[in-house]
Amino acid sequence: MLIARQRRTDPGKCPQFSSGKKDRRVTVCCFCLWDAGSGPAFIKICTCCMWPVKVWVNGHEWAKQQARKIGFAFTELPSGFASAEDPATLQRICDALQPATINVFFQRWLARLPLPLGPADQRAGYWRGLSMAQAGVSRTIVFTRPRHARAFFEALVTGNLDLGRPGTIEIIFGRRIINGKQRATRGTFKTKVITRGTDITINAFCRHSRIKQYLKDGRALRTETVINSPTGLRIGRRLHNLSELQDTARAISTRLLHTERASQSCVLANPVSGRIAHPTAGAAGRRATAMRFGDSRVQALAGALCQTTGTVTGITNRSLRALMTGLPGTPCTMGQASCDPGPARPQRAHHPPPAHQHLRPHPRRARIRDLLHQGSTTASWPPCSPPGSPRPRQSYAPP
Repeated sequence: MLIARQRRTDPGKCPQFSSGKKDRRVTVCCFCLWDAGSGPAFIKICTCCMWPVKVWVNGHEWAKQQARKIGFAFTELPSGFASAEDPATLQRICDALQPATINVFFQRWLARLPLPLGPADQRAGYWRGLSMAQAGVSRTIVFTRPRHARAFFEALVTGNLDLGRPGTIEIIFGRRIINGKQRATRGTFKTKVITRGTDITINAFCRHSRIKQYLKDGRALRTETVINSPTGLRIGRRLHNLSELQDTARAISTRLLHTERASQSCVLANPVSGRIAHPTAGAAGRRATAMRFGDSRVQALAGALCQTTGTVTGITNRSLRALMTGLPGTPCTMGQASCDPGPARPQRAHHPPPAHQHLRPHPRRARIRDLLHQGSTTASWPPCSPPGSPRPRQSYAPP
């Protein structure tokens, strides 16, 4: 609360005043209400000047009351809906909650509750305006097979423990986060997993807002976006900004679900990882060597090849080595860059080369120019010819 005091100054001079915030225990009158149009709610009135008032309403309960008035059939959840005869109609009922609806509820109960400010103060211009101190927008996904819901949610929590990292928060909340000592984005960015008995809740914090997920009654996945300071999302606090705040919160929930879906779809299946980690042979008998998928060199090679997928001019041994050196942070030699990406060749009969021929590389040693070339044809060494036969001319793309 605000504390004001007068400074001790010379009586002949102008008086000086100062104010500040202090923590004080004050008396608060809490009125628990049941409204015919909004359902359960409560209003808190502080007894100290300037007599602040807090109002709490639940949009789900308001929607349930509106559905009962028109005879709409639904199956309810605590602060939610499990099913409805027409989901589109239910969504239209939920979208009908507007700032004017909340303001009518507030003014109706101010006229019935005992308040320090009366009608004379209202006529003099002293009255209250509503602003949003906290707003929560939720999305409920009901499972058709609830018996698998808990196993699914536990796997979802295990695979998304990094939601609170600044890089992931930047995607979910759609705002730029600057790291570093200078001009760094202020606020808290973290992931917090809360366990109450057998219930698990995962929270991702972004400054004064957070998004949380939990299992609702063991049969629905609830995603809630709780905004404690609308100005942190560049939205005003006044009640007329409620529609913009709802759209922003729903977009945050949608981006979270898309992020979790992408993280669950990137896991390699067992047959795919088996083809990579074990040697294989093609239809032509060409044998591909095994690659340890967890090896840093293999990961660097995969990342380098992904970066060069759209390269029009092709790649060379030198350019590939530069990429493979930058990814793991260790140097990559020319021999490693030549041997890693090339599959092994099948065994062939070996004939000693004639005296006038130059020594050729071993036929099992694949080179990068054979696999990723820049010429119009694939260069490869032909089978060794018998002594005395003419040697065919070979043309290779420059490395």
